[in-house]
Amino acid sequence: MAGSSLWVVRLASLLAVGFVVGSVEASPGDAHPLYRTCVKECKNTGVIGSNIISHCQSQENDSTSAGSSWYTQEPLYMQWKHQSCMSDCRYYCMIRREEERQLGGLSPVKYHGKWPFKRVSVFQEPLSAALSALNLLTHFIGWLSFFLQVNYRLPLRPQTKRTYYEYTGLWHIYAILSLNAWFWSTIFHTRDIDLTEKLDYSSAVAQLGYSLILTLLRTFNVKDEAGRVMFAAPILAFVTTHILYLNFYELDYGWNMKVCVAMGVVHIVAWTTWAVVTHHPSRFKVWIVIFGGALAMLLEVYDFPPYKGYADAHSLWHASTIPLTYLWWTFVRDDAEFRTSTLVKKKR
Repeated sequence: MAGSSLWVVRLASLLAVGFVVGSVEASPGDAHPLYRTCVKECKNTGVIGSNIISHCQSQENDSTSAGSSWYTQEPLYMQWKHQSCMSDCRYYCMIRREEERQLGGLSPVKYHGKWPFKRVSVFQEPLSAALSALNLLTHFIGWLSFFLQVNYRLPLRPQTKRTYYEYTGLWHIYAILSLNAWFWSTIFHTRDIDLTEKLDYSSAVAQLGYSLILTLLRTFNVKDEAGRVMFAAPILAFVTTHILYLNFYELDYGWNMKVCVAMGVVHIVAWTTWAVVTHHPSRFKVWIVIFGGALAMLLEVYDFPPYKGYADAHSLWHASTIPLTYLWWTFVRDDAEFRTSTLVKKKR
């Protein structure tokens, strides 16, 4: 479902998903007896109305429980098949219930914490998936422009032929983690199952945690390797442990939310303080990203049903991150140019 470039915005995504999934069993749509009966019959027969779900199996063939140990569970492809059966049954039963509600003049309700979206081919949330892909593309273009600038447009150190900018390698790592996070956000909105959910969460937390490291190193202007290790080591250890906890012990949405809020607050304080005290020529771009990200969070707070079954508040949030991502990468390029010119002048 964005870090230093958009730590505020990425935080909004994690919080939104946490609130959504945390209320999975409390949604009025999936709590209705007609919906539950429909899903149960669909899983048993693989048929709902005129729709035939070929990968559904009868309950008697379902020999292993979801809570069994990893070495007694079915192969991954079989788990994926069963999850696809459940997903498709929920979807068609949801569509049936919403058609019935619409005929009765009732407004849409949430099912398993999510609004009723209309699929397009394999895409469960087509607009959010497309906008996640556009975010990925924006990050890639921003990274590519940064790479070309520091390696071909700005002067290099004459002895080593390396860049003057001290944070070049760190931004490259940041870009890779951002691309990975948006890739899995795209996959998650395309097909929402346990595996894609965990990969989306893990990628987002990894990107947010690394962005925190980069934020502290840049705002405190840490250049020596020893200092960087002192900043990075405890954060890396904590984030790694947190991701392992979410994946192999318990996907605790409440705890994950607290962790992300804590990292997000540090992000905001660090960059806001830096923007206030610095004389950087592009500091106004940091302010725009800060306030733009805060405004984007309002889209997650003021939730509304998807218009025509496609565009909801979360998808619009994805749209808002695209220009902010572009602006952030222009700041990164400006920062590289500013630091390079400063260091070149000192050499003379």
